[in-house]
Amino acid sequence: MAARSGTKNGAKGGPKAAPGGRRGRPAAPEAVVEAVDGGLAELIPDRDRPRGWTLLLDGAPQSHVDLDAPERLTFEYQRRLGHVIDLAAEPGRPLQVLHLGGGALTLARYTAATRPRSTQQVVEVDAALVGLVRRELPLDPQARIRVRSLDAREGLAKLPDGWADLVVADVFSGARTPAHLTSTEFLGEVRRVLRPGGMYAANLADGPPLAHLRAQIATAAALFPELALAADPTVLRGKRFGNAVLLASDVPLPVAEFTRRIASDPHPGRVEHGRALADFTGGAAPVTDATAKPSPVPPPSVFR
Repeated sequence: MAARSGTKNGAKGGPKAAPGGRRGRPAAPEAVVEAVDGGLAELIPDRDRPRGWTLLLDGAPQSHVDLDAPERLTFEYQRRLGHVIDLAAEPGRPLQVLHLGGGALTLARYTAATRPRSTQQVVEVDAALVGLVRRELPLDPQARIRVRSLDAREGLAKLPDGWADLVVADVFSGARTPAHLTSTEFLGEVRRVLRPGGMYAANLADGPPLAHLRAQIATAAALFPELALAADPTVLRGKRFGNAVLLASDVPLPVAEFTRRIASDPHPGRVEHGRALADFTGGAAPVTDATAKPSPVPPPSVFR
């Protein structure tokens, strides 16, 4: 779920343009609207990119795909997750990546384009959405991407110990992260699936007073010794609702390079880690399955 931003990658194919058009040129592609398990899905053509599409669910922007340039990320939070993928290993080295939450498969496409021969598992509970995306925005047949229509935690449980170099969590239902994907028990499963030295990255959304975000940092700290958080400074100051990317590992993170990349983005962000991040957490308690709640409902202004 993106708050005030958007874009992502692709493959061959895509929604067809309507015949006709001014002076014999093909007409602009039309939006595709379809009911899926999670609500009303819309694929909106990008007026600036001939084969670019934005996916919305019940009006909330989820991801953007450019079928001509799968390595192009435009949504603010997806660019930050792209930096994580870039820094997960030396450039070009194939990775084993688990994506919890599929959307338009933007980050899986990005990984396949920037790290050929990577093996990827995508877990997306909305089978109808998966069908829509596969039909209208088909994957490159050379990409080693397997998509399973399962609940994220159920899909996580099916993977063997130490399988993943990287686990990316970007799961929203009704623009909220489900409660059972916010707990120490959930992150314990993530830690099990990660190989030693692997990384976990999560897209989180919150607004003032940032209680959910602080609790998620505390929850990750209960499982991982190394953490970093990237977000817009106004979000970190509790001035508005927005996305934050939480990064965790059992080994030191590439904080300096991550910070440099986040600061040089079109929408510059700030990275907190170490003592500053611990202070930001403000003594919040880790979340357990017994105490877990969904992330907050975004205010309507977020998607305007």
